[in-house]
Amino acid sequence: MHMADALVSPAAAGTMYVCSAAAAAYSIRKVRLDTDAKKVPVMGVMGAFVFAAQMINFTIPGTGSSGHLCGGMLLSALLGPYAGFLAMIGVLFIQCLLFADGGLLALGCNVWNMAFYGCFIGSLLIWKPMMKHGISKAKIITASVAGCVLTLQLGAFSVVLETLASGITQLPFAAFLAAMQPIHLAIGLVEGLITAAVLVFVYEARPELLFCSSGTEKKEGRFSFGKTLFILAAATALTGGALSLVASSYPDGLEWSIEKLTGSTEMEAKGDIYQAADQIQKAVSLMPNYALKGSDAAWGTAVSGIVGCVLVVAVCIGACYLLKFFRKKHSYE
Repeated sequence: MHMADALVSPAAAGTMYVCSAAAAAYSIRKVRLDTDAKKVPVMGVMGAFVFAAQMINFTIPGTGSSGHLCGGMLLSALLGPYAGFLAMIGVLFIQCLLFADGGLLALGCNVWNMAFYGCFIGSLLIWKPMMKHGISKAKIITASVAGCVLTLQLGAFSVVLETLASGITQLPFAAFLAAMQPIHLAIGLVEGLITAAVLVFVYEARPELLFCSSGTEKKEGRFSFGKTLFILAAATALTGGALSLVASSYPDGLEWSIEKLTGSTEMEAKGDIYQAADQIQKAVSLMPNYALKGSDAAWGTAVSGIVGCVLVVAVCIGACYLLKFFRKKHSYE
């Protein structure tokens, strides 16, 4: 659901940058109060996992469309809403600048649509209340599916509102809404199941890693913290380096909706600010569209996946030390 620059006006883009920056500033303030140093490597590894998972588009049967994990619900269920939101920003930032995935002008919109709802609405209004009296597999599955469906619907609706505010007449509000919401309902259901599978594994491995765990869960973890992290890191490398090669070639839900209304998955925008944003992206993107520059080799996608995962880990962990997150060290028993 990464929006391209052509879908937003400079005014709408600026507004969403301000909104996303305000949420980021508040999150930084809250995370700096967190003293659980174990979250630093989890933030890096799971941020990389979300990056890798977003490379794998899964086909929505009978539609000619595909979807991919957003990841906000997953990250916030492990890190809490604030650290999860900041990790999502790291993922979207790297995707935008280094892989030209999502417009630079539209980055504020993408942060809001893909990260804010999953990390704040999904985490605080669904996950936290459901886990108030204890965590179980049934609760994890229910919260994951309900959270992903709701937050993806909110994200899709925000895309429609942002194009309406931008005056994109090629995408009439009612028709665009009618295309966007049903397809993202299906995508949300699949994302919910994927999210649930990962979180159930964590619950079995180290239940105290889950957000809202008391840290004294009666259930004993099957693996040590280090082994759990290693398994998640290995799954991340496999996802980004191998499974990304078999991603669906169908357009994602947003592109599919645009194509239904305009006959093309892409739109064009004219103006100096759009040209400037495009030039910046072209200058800094190492592997545009997750491929090697000047090459159509399939292995370029695998290289992009691995490089992207490493960069996300570096950005997330680097930000933790730079911004002095999780200053006190606590260890799990």
